[in-house]
Amino acid sequence: MSKVGNPQLLRTMNERLLLDHLRLHGPSSRGELAKASGLSKPTVSAALSGLEEAGLVQLVGSLSGRPGPTTAIYDVNVRAGVVAGVDIGRHWVRLAIADLRGEFIARRDIRNSARSAVDLVRRVRTLAHKVANDAGMDWAAVDYAVIGSPGVLNTATGRLDYAPNLPGWGRSGLVGQLRDALEVDSAIENDINLAAVGELTYGAGVGVRNFVLVSIGTGVGMGIVINGELYVGSTGAAGEVSFLPATEVDAAPDDARHRGMTETVAAAGGVTRTARQAGLSPASAKDIFAAAVAGEARARSVVEAEGRRIGALITAVAAILDPELVVLGGGIGHNVDLLGDAIARRMAELGPLRPRIVASTLGDDGVLSGAVSRALDIARDRLFDRRAPGG
Repeated sequence: MSKVGNPQLLRTMNERLLLDHLRLHGPSSRGELAKASGLSKPTVSAALSGLEEAGLVQLVGSLSGRPGPTTAIYDVNVRAGVVAGVDIGRHWVRLAIADLRGEFIARRDIRNSARSAVDLVRRVRTLAHKVANDAGMDWAAVDYAVIGSPGVLNTATGRLDYAPNLPGWGRSGLVGQLRDALEVDSAIENDINLAAVGELTYGAGVGVRNFVLVSIGTGVGMGIVINGELYVGSTGAAGEVSFLPATEVDAAPDDARHRGMTETVAAAGGVTRTARQAGLSPASAKDIFAAAVAGEARARSVVEAEGRRIGALITAVAAILDPELVVLGGGIGHNVDLLGDAIARRMAELGPLRPRIVASTLGDDGVLSGAVSRALDIARDRLFDRRAPGG
């Protein structure tokens, strides 16, 4: 039987429509909601009543002082639920608790000084409880958490594949231990995919239907957005561009099969290796870029070579995906002001493809922002289904 005329279904659809409008646009009156949604004022009133009863919407004020009755103003009850985002990286662990509009209630960033995968799991758990305490709540009150991590979850084995930069992170049982340690409903997703979601929701990708985020730092990875949605491929490995052949080298380095040739030569380790071959003694890739800014000729040559590698990578990506926009992120990738000319020259040598290239607007917050965004998508659906009348 068709559900088109089902009153319960129609009521639920109307409530969801108004809830989404309030979440995106903020406090509104019944009249404003009716105009924006195309629903009648009685229908809006009925939907608001159901949402208010469910605790998802609340009266936040009123307007008076003009002819006619006082106008009630409604908004989302942003504390009807809370979510958490976790960013586990090689050097930092970041964790935030956010309300239903995505505003951070509390956040902490700590250096990743864990000596083993098990130690790292313990530290994430401790951090979660500290952030909850900062927010004045119990960690158990979190409705959903999304964890951003290097690697791709292999659903058949339960392991994280392609995560060489976190020692021990791909061992059997680790994902389950991490979820158990957090003790709230959670999911683990690739960190660069989440960074792309962050840019789509809050950053350079807002309003862009087709773009990629290429992150170059400790590792190399890519998040793909097609028609406004994250694309991960058949096994979740779409965007593992670290394994693309690197056109800028004649022979593969020793660890290229394990890490991927592009990552081996273009990530931070490859940049410092190139610098040492040029006679420099940098402590990190950051030092090389600082020296290039200061005008050191050898450092500028290293940066030029890195730009050419990135240009070749973007050309390969553009030939397959034809993105409108390429967002560059990561500790190396965000240096578009230094790398841009070399990238453009190499792309001009390789062909006519010219996607727009910009630096990430979220920087180090990209993964955390994307994790919160993904957690909110799930938590809002769950809260609505559980609490709305007829749910």
